[in-house]
Order: sequence, then C-alpha cells, then structure tokens
Amino acid sequence: METEEIFALYVNDIYRYLFSLSKDHYLTEDLLQETFYRAHLHINELSPTNIKPWLFKVSHNLFIDYLRKNKRLDFVTNEQINSKRAQTNIEREVITKVNLKKVMNHIDLLSASQKYAITLCDVNDLSYQECAEIMGVSLASFKSTLYRARQNLRKELSEVNKVEKEN
Repeated sequence: METEEIFALYVNDIYRYLFSLSKDHYLTEDLLQETFYRAHLHINELSPTNIKPWLFKVSHNLFIDYLRKNKRLDFVTNEQINSKRAQTNIEREVITKVNLKKVMNHIDLLSASQKYAITLCDVNDLSYQECAEIMGVSLASFKSTLYRARQNLRKELSEVNKVEKEN
C-alpha cells in the first residue's frame, strides 16, 4: 500500500483517538502528522494486516512521549464535548449531550491506563490483542485493566444516576 492510501483509510480513526487523549486540536494535528510521517518512513517494513494497530501504537507512544516531555494534562472543556451536529429533536440532543458529558467526565477521571484501554477498545473498536500491543502490555493485563475501567465507569455513573433520581 502507498502512504496516501494508508492515510486515507486511517486518518479519521487515528485523529479521533489522539483527540480523545489530548483534547487539543492543534496537538492532535501535530501528533497525527508525526504518526503518518513515521508510517511513510517504515511503509516497506509494514504488512497490510498490521497497519492499523501499528498506527495506533505509534500515535499512542507519541502522545505518551508528549506527556512525558510536557508533564501536564489538559482537561476537557464543555465546548470540546459539545458537538455541532444539527438534530431535529432538540430534547434528544440535549439528553445525548448531557449523557456524553457525564461519560466523558468520568472517563477522564479514570487512571491513564484505564482511560487508554476504554478509548482504544470501546471507542476505536480495536481487538483486545491489538489494544494490548498498542499499550505495550500482555493480553491478560489489558483485559484486567479494561474490566476494571468498565467497572469503575459503571459504578460512578450508577452513583450519579442515583443522586439525580433522589433529587
């Protein structure tokens, strides 16, 4: 495959993944560019079946390197969570946005490894094996991290729902 084909196939997936981690469009663009630059350099070494997981692993490692260099985390703002899609049912749109904010806020409260696990597996639909390789952990360790992340997320969301029902 050519670099242009790889870019066209996977740019949106990698962009969404990086944006979900960084919450910063400009940083995402920089990391995306670096990811595909590295793909261009190593295109001859890649097998067509492993390109997508390899791109996720490279982008994940670039993001981790960025965090290590800058030693800071950016928190999501309400404007970043709100989508600008027009829907005909305003009530459904409001409910969806409120629920999305709740979920995203609770995902951001998880540990970094749990946040990455949920983002890779549940948001980007990668297999457990691919996610484990991207995160650089064993399959069993990834499954355990993902399980704990989902449990923590369910627990937090159920507690929020209980409080809301009581009020």
